[in-house]
Amino acid sequence: MGCDARRQRRLRRHRLVDRGLPRCGDHRRRAGRLGPRAVAAGPGRRAGGPVIGDPGTGTRPRLGTATGAGPQAPGDGAQPLVELRGLTVSFPGRRAPVRAVRGLSLTVRAGESVALVGESGSGKSVTARSLVGLAGPGARVTADTFRIDGREAGSLTGRQWRPLRGRRIGFVLQDALVSLDPLRRVGDEIAEALHAHRSVPRTEVPERVLRLLADAGVPDPELRARQYPHELSGGLRQRALIASAIAAGPALLIADEPTTALDVTVQAQILDLLAERRRAGMALLLISHDLAVVAKVADRVLVMKDGEVVEEGPTAEVLANPGHPYTRQLLDAVPHAHARGTRLSGPRAGIPRPRHADPAEAPVVLAARSVGKSFAVPGRGRLTAVENVSFTLRAGRTLGIVGESGSGKSTTGRILLGLTAPDTGSVEVEGKSWLGLSARDRRALHRRVQVVHQDPLSSFDPRYTVARILAEPLAATGLPRGEHACRVDELMDQVGLGRELLRRRPRQLSGGQRQRVAIARALAPHPRIIVLDEPVAALDVSIQAQVLDLLLDLQAELGVAYVFISHDLGVVHHIADEVMVMKDGRTVESGDVGGVFAAPRHPYTRALLDAVPQLDGPSPRKAHEHRT
Repeated sequence: MGCDARRQRRLRRHRLVDRGLPRCGDHRRRAGRLGPRAVAAGPGRRAGGPVIGDPGTGTRPRLGTATGAGPQAPGDGAQPLVELRGLTVSFPGRRAPVRAVRGLSLTVRAGESVALVGESGSGKSVTARSLVGLAGPGARVTADTFRIDGREAGSLTGRQWRPLRGRRIGFVLQDALVSLDPLRRVGDEIAEALHAHRSVPRTEVPERVLRLLADAGVPDPELRARQYPHELSGGLRQRALIASAIAAGPALLIADEPTTALDVTVQAQILDLLAERRRAGMALLLISHDLAVVAKVADRVLVMKDGEVVEEGPTAEVLANPGHPYTRQLLDAVPHAHARGTRLSGPRAGIPRPRHADPAEAPVVLAARSVGKSFAVPGRGRLTAVENVSFTLRAGRTLGIVGESGSGKSTTGRILLGLTAPDTGSVEVEGKSWLGLSARDRRALHRRVQVVHQDPLSSFDPRYTVARILAEPLAATGLPRGEHACRVDELMDQVGLGRELLRRRPRQLSGGQRQRVAIARALAPHPRIIVLDEPVAALDVSIQAQVLDLLLDLQAELGVAYVFISHDLGVVHHIADEVMVMKDGRTVESGDVGGVFAAPRHPYTRALLDAVPQLDGPSPRKAHEHRT
């Protein structure tokens, strides 16, 4: 890829773009040998050239009568940008081909927004990738009708796909860290999209790059353009990828979970940006598990299950009156303001949980007293990450910590876990401060406070089996080795996993199974407190519901206290008893979660709540204002 590709003859293995894009007179970059990510030829279709998939490159399309159409008035009379009939995508299996998509039909017109929703494995992403010829190695793509921008796409070669992927279709993937070149600065990545199709004069490219970053909600774009992807937070990386995808104003943007990693305010900025592009005529194909986002931006929705469309229609109609049981199941799994604390999954969904006992009777298990922390930043002095944070948490209760990226949530979590020493103040776990403890005493106290990370895959040793992952922390508890197997079985039962999974490794588990193993590992040493850092951010709505139900069941059974760090205010409202809102390292508001969300006092809290897309009915804040 770019300069990196000239160093060796092998191709990049972890990018959609195998080689640099051809330019006028650039014979070295012309059609070459197929790379490992080349799309397999389907029936009636020849194998093409190297896979070119740099999203969002191309010139701004002329959309005829659809130009200027708003989100609610797509160009019904315009030629469809996407026209699929009977799309089937299969992959080689051990005994027989596996059909990931079965007989799907889809039409997307200029200025229209269409959403694909469903659980992991339902075929959403495979459908999206098939639309740009990137279904994957070994994929066999067939369709009765397969037209992109009026052209028959079933017979396109790799070279013929290039102008469509660049000038007409932009593509935003969910995992920005994989999509962005780790050896290139973010600004150079976006500039390549502009240079490749000569969208703007070369002299204007640097200014255009900064404007695109600013439009995508990236703060301090001059600094971020000079940084590498690993130097950005997950949300900033996603915004940079979106900036690259919309650089040349494609006619159609395919966005695979584009707001999953973003804070609510930044999510609102991205949704506003997409709406602005739609008003200029850009069509949107959105893949998302966030039904509230779908409700806000999509004109039509297709609900997918096991590779098939089980329900489709106008978004408002489908979400208000679902006709298929699976659609109703997805809607029931979404935390609602009026159903706070109720069960979200299973046959007992919707049943209210018993109220906690008087919280004043429970002992305080965690206390932060005027905690502060700053870090040295080369060339910029010291950066205050946390300033004067104080709270108490009682047994069996949940404290939600919310705020945007950079607000100090994760640093606060590390201080609570004893992994980062505060500059000022102290943290006490069951009356014992982290400060001044011996190494032996610290290890003992660590067993009382455990953590569940957002991405358990990165926190597990990929060589370990589930049994070894769960047995490892037991050695530190002093439990005799002969009793480890019994305790591991008990943990699997507690988190609802079958014991047949004990011999599997992390990559052989689904996302929901991995998160349950992470929770089981945290429970192994019998903690009194668990810090959960974005534990459901990457999960589908139905799996999220199961994990939230599991956490509440375990809390009722074991009396464990949670510190729940999240950018999802709906989830925090559902699971937390108290909430602490952080901004720039400070606590701007705290209190009972129902009271804070219904009648926020601080402007920042109100801004966060107003930015949350609503699936149905008013937000807690607006409902309160209406009553008063």
